[in-house]
Amino acid sequence: MSDPTIKRRKFIHGTAVTAAAAATFPDGVHSQESDSDKIRIALIGCGGRGTGATAQALEADDRAELWAMGDIDAKAIARSRETLEKNVKGDKVNLAPEREFVGLDAIEKIAAIPEIDVVILTTPPGFRPFHFEAAVRGGKHVFMEKPVAVDAPGVRRVLESAAEAKAKNLKVGVGLNRRHSPLHKKVIGQLHDGVIGELPWIQIFNCRSDVNKRNPREPGMTELEFQVKNWYYFTWLSGDFPVEQSVHEYDVVRWIKQEANPVKCQGQGGRLVRTGPMNGQIYDHFSIDYEFADGSRVTTQHRHIPKCWNWFGEKIFGTKGTAELSFKRNGLISPSDPNVKGLRETESGNSYQLEHDALFHAIRNDEPFNEAERGALSSLFAIMGRMAAYTGKEVTWEEAMNSEETLAFNPKSWDEKTPLYPNEAGLYPIPKPGTNI
Repeated sequence: MSDPTIKRRKFIHGTAVTAAAAATFPDGVHSQESDSDKIRIALIGCGGRGTGATAQALEADDRAELWAMGDIDAKAIARSRETLEKNVKGDKVNLAPEREFVGLDAIEKIAAIPEIDVVILTTPPGFRPFHFEAAVRGGKHVFMEKPVAVDAPGVRRVLESAAEAKAKNLKVGVGLNRRHSPLHKKVIGQLHDGVIGELPWIQIFNCRSDVNKRNPREPGMTELEFQVKNWYYFTWLSGDFPVEQSVHEYDVVRWIKQEANPVKCQGQGGRLVRTGPMNGQIYDHFSIDYEFADGSRVTTQHRHIPKCWNWFGEKIFGTKGTAELSFKRNGLISPSDPNVKGLRETESGNSYQLEHDALFHAIRNDEPFNEAERGALSSLFAIMGRMAAYTGKEVTWEEAMNSEETLAFNPKSWDEKTPLYPNEAGLYPIPKPGTNI
């Protein structure tokens, strides 16, 4: 639901990166079967993220084709289709007007089409649990972007659908692409081998400038339509930015800690520069601290304020050295023992492509592949931190998982009520610690 220009995921055909990635991860599928063996893809959410994900999906399998699209905006569908037709090699965009669906119910219509094999879900995260449920109910393989939910009820819904997908032998990929990064696999593999000992402390940083554009309120636009078109700035749609973006870092931490979950957290946050009606209700800074059952800690900083110190990644402190994984695709391991070899390396593969290669390899070869549960738990890791910052309370994992606080919903009409409305000055209610219990 933004500019569909392919910039987040870049093609890697014919590059040294391709060769390096192929040595470590499954290739994209290269089938020699007939036309009847095509994998037909439908895209739900035709903005930049969805367009890029679809390009990578089409690149992952030489018999894949884009067969249907859905979005709330017909112009977004047209822009996405045009971008894919210009950028994807081969005759892989096979759309027809009757398979382009405009409206909030596009997912239900697409899920009901038997010819569709894979659904790509890239609408605002608040819709993800409902769309994933519909796709699985319709018997589709799924690629869904992160995060997979913005509240605990959504996490539980995704976990239920993940179990149903396994029972139906459906493959599910989640856009936590660092799991497919050669650099991350190498660094985290060495951490698991104990190269810097035990890991009592990990820091997460998501400190950078502001992101995303704002769409003005147009004449005749309902409140629901305005919020959906500015989804990033409303918690019921995005989860706030530690959930929508820092979920990558939370997932890396769970990976480093061999899928352990925190037992409790506390934190704080607020708004300094995200003020005024066009910034919805989300914060622009957070600091959240987590504790694990073994006594280890994860401390986090999240800030989206221009002209400040920026860094995006993880710093890992071990009993025998330190390590670092940065947003610039650099990895560093520094053992304290000079006789132990360290590591300084950059990324050698395109993890955005590799995550689709792995999914389509599993689909084509009928191999187990379901990242939904892991995506749900990493999303909850971020959600519990937001809950702590919004309320000013300590939140346990059990409290977060069992919370009945419902933010997201699945509207069928633009006239439906939204979870919040602006006051006479056009300002939205902001979460206030000590009052949001």
